Amino acid sequence: MRKQPRQARSIATVEAIIEAGAQVLSELGWAGFSTNKVAEAAGVSIGSLYQYFPDKLALVEAIRRRHFDHVLSVIREAAADEKPLRQFARELVRGMIGAHSVHPTLHQVLLDEAPGDRGSRAAHASFQARYLEHYAAAVAQYRKRRKDTETMARVLSSAVEGVIHNAARRNMLDAPELQRQLGELICAYLSGQGVRV
Repeated sequence: MRKQPRQARSIATVEAIIEAGAQVLSELGWAGFSTNKVAEAAGVSIGSLYQYFPDKLALVEAIRRRHFDHVLSVIREAAADEKPLRQFARELVRGMIGAHSVHPTLHQVLLDEAPGDRGSRAAHASFQARYLEHYAAAVAQYRKRRKDTETMARVLSSAVEGVIHNAARRNMLDAPELQRQLGELICAYLSGQGVRV
């Protein structure tokens, strides 16, 4: 961002721009995404948009970071308070589906179309590190006395991420059976009931 908003009004303006950007990117894809369309959708002048975002790549990075923050809050909240395993799995699945359902095609555009730069790679690496820390904390909570917590966190996070991202790409996030099966997978893995290979 060009500058950080400090007052409530400027914070609201930036949020409106990011939300409008997510909506435009989701609806029109990278090819149809422009700062003019975002400013119009946000109800702000193009000058107001450029006051915070120098170009559309900077705006896409803000959209990505907001998504990352949402995903991290879902994992953190699901793993809080040492709740029963089934409740953790249910909250994690519902939260992840919610995070990817806000603008259903946005994630596909971010993954497959929108370009990134060094800054986006650094932001993604930072997100991945925190993402795995949260999963490792959940694994440690439900699989006590395991030495391979980090590996289990990687496997679990990859499984959840893969199912959610593929469901988002296929417009199947609201399928109840998919949600139930993903919850069962999480419970089986964390309870040690999975099949040994």
